[in-house]
Formats: sequence, structure tokens, C-alpha cells
Amino acid sequence: MTARLYYDDCYLAEFRGRVVERSADGRRLYLDQTAFYPASGGQPHDLGVIAGVAVLEVVEEDERIAHVTAAPVTGDEVACRIDWPRRFDHMQQHSGQHLLSAVLVDLFQAQTVGFHLGAEVSTIDVTAVSLDPAQVMAAEVRANELVFENRPVRITCEQAGADLDLRRASEREGPLRIVTIEGLDRSACGGTHVRATGEIGPILIRRLDKAHGCARIEFVCGSRAVRRARADLDALSRVARVLTAPLDEAPQLVAAQSEALQAAERARRKLAVELARFKGRELYEATPPDVAGRRRVVRRLPSGAIDDELRALAQSFTAQPQAVFVAAIETPPAILFAAAAGAGIHAGEALKAALTAVGGRGGGNAQLAQGSAPSPAALDTALSELTRAR
Repeated sequence: MTARLYYDDCYLAEFRGRVVERSADGRRLYLDQTAFYPASGGQPHDLGVIAGVAVLEVVEEDERIAHVTAAPVTGDEVACRIDWPRRFDHMQQHSGQHLLSAVLVDLFQAQTVGFHLGAEVSTIDVTAVSLDPAQVMAAEVRANELVFENRPVRITCEQAGADLDLRRASEREGPLRIVTIEGLDRSACGGTHVRATGEIGPILIRRLDKAHGCARIEFVCGSRAVRRARADLDALSRVARVLTAPLDEAPQLVAAQSEALQAAERARRKLAVELARFKGRELYEATPPDVAGRRRVVRRLPSGAIDDELRALAQSFTAQPQAVFVAAIETPPAILFAAAAGAGIHAGEALKAALTAVGGRGGGNAQLAQGSAPSPAALDTALSELTRAR
């Protein structure tokens, strides 16, 4: 059994331990005591060094904790050091989660059912699926007020029972490690935490989503919040400089320009389709009929997609009598096939048969069809079959 020093002192960054067991390669160590936190409860494991060798992973194995190192570690008594900036960052995020979760229960009866502490951001999943942005912002304001109050955060060991007044009941029996934010929250938790809410630093909520039937809130605390706010401000400042506008007016200008750009793009597509229709009629006039009196066009495109312009060109061409239009796109392999009414060819059936024979998929109506091929070679085979369609 490994004695967990972080249970009693989350601020212990250096300690000495006795190696009670190691793997054959010397890279997996078990100490009699450790301040290294193993990945658990949504909080990542600590990093640091043991006897000068980097710790890559800390793993909880029932009552023991394994330390995976970058190289073999020798010796029975080893000096250990936690990566303190990483540890304190995790303490800020985890304590911030407790505080934010308590606020969400207090304000909106939204119970936290999931927590993940990531390398850049953290998330909590709460039961209130209908939580809206205004409510989340209200929770952020209240959480930061509690940070400024610098309420004590205490860790105690108490016996499990119905009288613990926990935010979320624990199913464990026996002694429980309880993290208490004075006058606000009591939660069973094995993680590392700060001594007072002021050490959490600012709490910044960045996103509200839905996930697995819950509301998912993305947030950052402390130094992360400061760095993220600075990055957001720098990005917005660059946008404002491009627009030559005051910072506060940049979002409205971006929205207006985006709307104008979308309107211009819609107009461009409409004109492009009209031009394609004109080109289709022009192409029909320039294409001589074959011996059967049918005008046939085959086009190969190196890349792209079957879009409205290509369909408009094909439909305009085959709106004329006895016309067949085939377009093949090589990357990704795709075919557009169109046939004039009265040409004696059902475009959908012909394309489906040609593509099915080579393992592709496709279909459509009598005049227009499209589909995809599994490879360039399959595309060539299907195209050859369609160009012979009668």
C-alpha cells in the first residue's frame, strides 16, 4: 500500500521515498509514500522527477501507485520532485470546478455529473440540458464573487454517513476525504486543491454545448484564464485593426461583413449557374451529331465536386434534343450523367448499372444522375461503359 502524501498536503512538492518494488527494466516504481497524484476523478496525473529521472505517468493500482519513468531508476531511497506549476494549475482548475459546480446547483439546481480537466480547458457536464448562455454568465459572475471572498478550502477525513451534507452523495463506505469550501460546498474528492478560493484565480466560462443528454460547460481558471483572456483580446484586436474599427465595434462589423459576403456569394453562384446554362446551349450548338444524330460530350476534371454549376451545364446541354452529357471527376472519383428526354437512355439506370459493376454507388432520374467510384481505375471502367450507352 502506498501512503498518499498529497491527501494531507497538496502543496508538498519535494519528498523522499523508499522503493518497495520495481519492474525488471527499472522504469516502473512503487514507493512506500508519494506526493505524485495518479490520474483519477477527471484530474490528470502529476509529472516531475524521481532521482533526477523524468516521471512520464502515475497510475493508480488499487491500493498502490505506480510511477512510470523515462529511464531506469536505481537505488532504494530516492529524492522526488513534483512539477509544481503543473500541479498548482491542476489545483486551480479542480477547486474551480468544485466552486462552479456548487454555484450551478445553488442558482439553477444543475447537478454536475461529469468532469474533465484537460491540458488547455476543463469541462463539466450538468443535468440542466436547457441551461442558456445568460444563466451560465450569471454563474460565472457569482463564482468570481466567491473567489474574491477568499473563502477557506479545507480537507478533512470523515466517516461515510447520511449526515455529511455532501453536494452529491457518495456510495463509498468507511472513511471519506471531504473537500469543503466554507459556507458553500462539501464534496467527497481525492484530488488536489488550493487552500482558499482566492488561489483559484479568475474563472472564465468559454463555451456551452450539449453532450450525452447534458449541458457541457467549458471553463478555465487562474493563470489559464488570464492567458486565454489575453489570447482572445489579442485576436479581437487584430480583427479590429484589419477593420480599422474600435475594438468594441469589431464583432458587429464582422457580422455585417459576413452577411454581405454571404449575400455576394449567393449572387455569384446564381450568376455562375446562369452562365453555365448559357454555356450548355452554346456547347450543344458547337457539338456535331454522331452517325445516329446524337450529340455527346464527355468531360474529365482532375478534381472538385459535382456542384450546381456542373449540373446546370449538363441540364442545359441535355435540354436540347438527342443530347448526352458525361462529366468525370478524378479526385475524388465521381460521375455526373445526363441524357435528353427522348434520347432513349435512362440516366439513373445507366449510371447505377455502370457504377454497381465496379463497386461504386449512384443513381438518379431519367434525365440526371450522379454517383461515386471506389478508385480511379473503377471510374475509368464506368466512364467507358457510359460513353457507349445507347
